[in-house]
Amino acid sequence: MNDPVSRRSFLHGSAPVIAAAPTVLRALGANERLNIGLIGAGGRGYYLLERLYKGVSPPFQVTWVCDAYDGRIARGKDRVQTMGGNTPKTTREYRDILADPEVDAVIIATPEHLHHSQTIAALKAGKHVYVEKPIAHTIEEGAEIVRTARKAGKVVQVGTQNRSNPLYIKAKEMVEQGLLGEIHYVRAFWYRNSLEDNPAWRYAIPPDADETNTDWQRFLGPAPKRPFNKARFYQWRLYWDYSGGISTDLLVHQTDITNFVCNKTVPLSCVASGGIYRWVKDDREVPDTLSAIYEYPGRFHINYSCYFGNDHFGYGEQFLGNEGTLEVLNRQYLNFYPQKFGGKAPPHVAARQEVKLHIPNADNLSVEAHLRNWIEAIRGKEKVLVPPEVGHQGALPGHLATLSYRNGKKVYWDEKTERYRFG
Repeated sequence: MNDPVSRRSFLHGSAPVIAAAPTVLRALGANERLNIGLIGAGGRGYYLLERLYKGVSPPFQVTWVCDAYDGRIARGKDRVQTMGGNTPKTTREYRDILADPEVDAVIIATPEHLHHSQTIAALKAGKHVYVEKPIAHTIEEGAEIVRTARKAGKVVQVGTQNRSNPLYIKAKEMVEQGLLGEIHYVRAFWYRNSLEDNPAWRYAIPPDADETNTDWQRFLGPAPKRPFNKARFYQWRLYWDYSGGISTDLLVHQTDITNFVCNKTVPLSCVASGGIYRWVKDDREVPDTLSAIYEYPGRFHINYSCYFGNDHFGYGEQFLGNEGTLEVLNRQYLNFYPQKFGGKAPPHVAARQEVKLHIPNADNLSVEAHLRNWIEAIRGKEKVLVPPEVGHQGALPGHLATLSYRNGKKVYWDEKTERYRFG
């Protein structure tokens, strides 16, 4: 049967469930305007601008737009003018934003390999930070961000927005209520597909792109130096220097939300395998096919799979309890099925009824809620849902999968020493 909780009550009554975060530091007054700089105005940054304007109430203003490609700067500037009603300053150099004393906070939506240096610099400049996931390109970089954020005393939110999705909040409630019984196994998956003329992550390169309007050196940042390469700039997710591919772009969303729903933190071990099976006609380095197996403390197991050659099953997590199954699919459907035990279910299990929920457009709403939570935390009204410590925990399984895949070995994590080793 349908759960009686309405979508409206779901969206507006979920905040108390997600209160595992550090104490909120005093920041701006409730009625002071928040000045925000956008660092990275590509696909994700442009999208975050839209969600910011649609989901967050004033007073705030985007006063800077930064990107390494002039076309994105122009597009981001136009979006601010259209939706925000002001004309932002623009730059290719993110440090110009950090040097502006009028800027209170920055949104970092750059390629993965730049998250560390830009977040560290922003915190040292006294800015609040919203940084897209993963928090960093390596385990060591993520740990340094955690340490720096603690010292800086600024509000940092990592962009794993599933924790703001009311369906996952409901899933967490159901687990805590014991509706699934004991949970020892979670299956997570993300399947995609596209036509031959649209290979996975081969985004269109702007026709006008060249070395005069594409700042290659600023894009490279700390990455190894190479000659100008349009594919690496505009399709950076395909190359190890800038991305962990599936592991850190997709998988981390699902291991993070499993942590949230099932009250977990970091795994004990990971073994991953896969390869480039579908898109073999280009120079991509990261796999298009990946499976990863995780063991966690407390007899807990995650089975993850991703393939870029079939999208029938889409995206989802399935939480398999010994008394019930709970699945969240495509970020907008929640289904609960109590175990039947061949018609011999114990009375307390037999009394449970199926639950089916659907919230259209839930991911957009979740991103808006995630940004709103960050800004309300800056104003001292809320606690951030994904502080650096939690963002680092969420990214760790992705890094372990990359290490296992690239080295062809099982990798073990020691939470006490914060070190990994290969088996």
